[in-house]
Amino acid sequence: MTRIPSHSVADAPDASRSLLEEMIQFSPTGRPLNMHAQMAHSPAVLEAYVALRRAAAHLGTLDQRVRSALMLTSAAVAGNDYAVAVLSMLALRSGWDQAQADALRAGRDTGDATVDALVSMVRTAAAGQGRVSDAGWAAAVAAGWTDEQLAEAFAPLGLAVFTAYFLNYAATELDLPAGR
Repeated sequence: MTRIPSHSVADAPDASRSLLEEMIQFSPTGRPLNMHAQMAHSPAVLEAYVALRRAAAHLGTLDQRVRSALMLTSAAVAGNDYAVAVLSMLALRSGWDQAQADALRAGRDTGDATVDALVSMVRTAAAGQGRVSDAGWAAAVAAGWTDEQLAEAFAPLGLAVFTAYFLNYAATELDLPAGR
């Protein structure tokens, strides 16, 4: 049973309405996803979520394919089936094939050594409350990632963990096919 009421655009708090409308544009269902409908109950939560999304998309240098891999990996570590389902769909839309998406969820390499080095570091950070070893950081640098990109990799990690934790907290019901 969900813990937080869900809202449509019509009955959402005023401060959430435009943000909820924006989320519909990205929804595979053409309506607010349950997670967005529940986040809308608190304009502060929905604004925080949208701000993280916008910052990664508009200010980041990592491409969507890499961001989706980092988010899927982080959500899998955070242990929320809803977040994994949404981010699995995003990974597939971003150019990962099904076997690679499965590997990202399971903590295995995708076959892209450069991305795998960054994903490995972010997976460690997600599991270790942000902590990574010097060796893990050095492996990502050796794979060609810059300090700026390594810093930026925290944004998709943060977005995925924020989302997964909210979904766990709110006991949000899955309204999409579960990720494989």
